[in-house]
Amino acid sequence: MATITLKSGAKMPQVGFGLWKVTKSTCADTVVAALKAGYRLLDCAGDYGNEKEAGEGLRRAIAEGIVKREESSPQRQEVWNTFHKREHVKALAKKQLEDWGLDYFDLYLIHFPIALEYVDPSHRYPPEWFGDDGKVHLQNTPIQETWEAMEEILEAGLAKDIGVSNFNGSILCDVLRYAKKPISALQIEHHPFLTQEALVKFAQSQGIAVTAYCSFGPQSWVELNMHSEAVSLLRDQPVVNSIAEVTGRTTAQVLLRWATQRGLAVIPKSNSEQRVLENFKCTDFDLTEEQIKQISALNINFRFNDPGSIDQRLAIFA
Repeated sequence: MATITLKSGAKMPQVGFGLWKVTKSTCADTVVAALKAGYRLLDCAGDYGNEKEAGEGLRRAIAEGIVKREESSPQRQEVWNTFHKREHVKALAKKQLEDWGLDYFDLYLIHFPIALEYVDPSHRYPPEWFGDDGKVHLQNTPIQETWEAMEEILEAGLAKDIGVSNFNGSILCDVLRYAKKPISALQIEHHPFLTQEALVKFAQSQGIAVTAYCSFGPQSWVELNMHSEAVSLLRDQPVVNSIAEVTGRTTAQVLLRWATQRGLAVIPKSNSEQRVLENFKCTDFDLTEEQIKQISALNINFRFNDPGSIDQRLAIFA
């Protein structure tokens, strides 16, 4: 299994299984099926609303002898925007660990460099973007406070590695200036329409493992009735279709290999058992340098996941 070494020395599987948009009713079975297919990296977050069910699936897989705890890696358990204050980070981590039925997370990330007004989990969880009045409420908590709380999580043994998500280069530079514990990982939107090559190179130059989400471009958003006008990378992109035909692979495998061959981890998700297996087998072939360049040339700097579309005050990618 292809892996990427994190700052702790842990080996993170390069191909993981994403749990975004997996329903509560199917999540436990989906986790068991993914682990049975060979995945050992589970990507989850409090905002997904399925932590308890994901934990149930992991416990079932362990009980059935499919996987051992030390082999599985619930990678992206994250601190949501409403929990950025120092006193809220550790309390949230403990709640999430309890929901999963775990003693520690392999990797714990800050979901966005955005601080929103605290929402007590007993009132609403996941809290999402809006208050009870349907409006976005910002909170003046600097990232430094949140990162220092993450370091406390690491020191307390609640996580083996810590990192960030949706951070750009300037914010990474800022955290690197005061971080006492290393940034192990960065998770970003990354696909041929948004290659973010400079950010990827900068992170990798600092020894920060980069994980790509949204590897299939608009696919995940079309399922939410968003960005339906976007060209499908899986069906309607001649360059990708041509390379898939030449290599004898699916377009999904080509897109995933384009990322993994350049040193990124990926976390695809599918409801199809066949595609779950196919996506997992995306590192046993190579693209040529020319094919990689052809796919990268599709870049138009188009971002699907932009909080600025929710509220202009959240335009972190402006």
